Amino acid sequence: MKKTGKIIARRGVDRREFLKSTAGAAALLASAKLALPGGAFAQAGGPEVKGTKLGYIALTDAAPLIIAQEKGIYAKYGLTEMQILKQASWGATRDNMALGTKANGIDGAHILRPKIHLYSSGITMQNKQPVPMYTLLNLNYDCQGISVSNEYKDLKVGTDSSGLKAAFAKKRAEGKEVKAAMTYPGGTHDVWIRYWLAAGGIDPDKDVSTIVVPPPQMVANMKVGNMDCFCVGEPWNEQLVNQDIGFTALTTGELWFNHPEKVLGMRADWVDENPKAAKAIMMAVMEAQQWCDKFENKQEMAEIIGKRQWFNVPVPDIIGRIKGDINYGRGRVEKGTKLYMKFWGDKGEVSYPWKSLDAWFVTENIRWGKFEPTVDIKALVNKTNRSDLWIEAAKSLGLSGYPTGDSRGVEKFFDGKTFDPANPQAYLKSLSIKRVEV
Repeated sequence: MKKTGKIIARRGVDRREFLKSTAGAAALLASAKLALPGGAFAQAGGPEVKGTKLGYIALTDAAPLIIAQEKGIYAKYGLTEMQILKQASWGATRDNMALGTKANGIDGAHILRPKIHLYSSGITMQNKQPVPMYTLLNLNYDCQGISVSNEYKDLKVGTDSSGLKAAFAKKRAEGKEVKAAMTYPGGTHDVWIRYWLAAGGIDPDKDVSTIVVPPPQMVANMKVGNMDCFCVGEPWNEQLVNQDIGFTALTTGELWFNHPEKVLGMRADWVDENPKAAKAIMMAVMEAQQWCDKFENKQEMAEIIGKRQWFNVPVPDIIGRIKGDINYGRGRVEKGTKLYMKFWGDKGEVSYPWKSLDAWFVTENIRWGKFEPTVDIKALVNKTNRSDLWIEAAKSLGLSGYPTGDSRGVEKFFDGKTFDPANPQAYLKSLSIKRVEV
């Protein structure tokens, strides 16, 4: 009996220990699933930190960063302490990125794609001090705009800017300054308006003065006559038309259809120190991009980003162009165009950071003298573009059929020019207005 009792006692202890251990394991597993539901990523142990600070400018293409916060997607991937912070200008974004969160700045942002190269090279940084950056994913295609003051509303101005050439020359002859506004030297809006002017025979450095104006201040500045034309993202072109201050000459998708625009860019040191957290941020933003791309979500997206704490912009200034309904002003309205803002695409091709598209931006900034013609384009792109991390995030999200290469192929622009990423020199040679000898 003693022996039997001993056995019973031992079994009792084992059972209690077993129940205790399995209950603890179950609780731990449930907690892990709650924080990190994403298969392989969940098994990786979760992010090193619970969040960081990302900046954004009040532009519609920042929507995925905001939606990921509003919909709890960051938290879903274990990032419960993310902060998405509005920046006053692209200059402020630059300065806060240079600080990093360790010095009360930011570690990443919704950012103009070329700024990754400009920051990493130190070209537009304070004291020319490089801040190594990574392009983690592309946030959107298309849906920026080039708008013109109503002073010129009777001229034939659209994709062809040449109708402004004589008017600008006349204004200069009268001793007045002609101003073309963009948002950051060497950034996408600078590149778009330069390309458009130059294609019409207007030299953006000699025939006009290019000035920097923060996106949310574009409309107010044109209202008081501070510029003749500008390039900016939405919703500011739409707001300009709605207030009858100017008209949209073209959307940038008409200049280069399905062109890349903003990216999720982060400090290289932060990504290298926190690879799991960086991957979690990417997964959250990629999931938000898929949500933003669905047409049934456009109204809700416009209502969310239009809130006071985000953009403080009326929904009617946002909703039309993200659905492809373009009110150009001057009585021209185009419904259901393909010029809407794309966030994801069929297989993530919008989000995927094609290296060939980076090569075009570097080449275009060589054209206008931002980079020396001797810069190693391929090396700079390879150093900053982390398409490999995008692919890892896509695998962890359980996606399939996504892009994996470096090149989207030869690109074609509205004026017939082409860019072969394998031969940037040929593209430069084909351009009549430029600041570089090729």
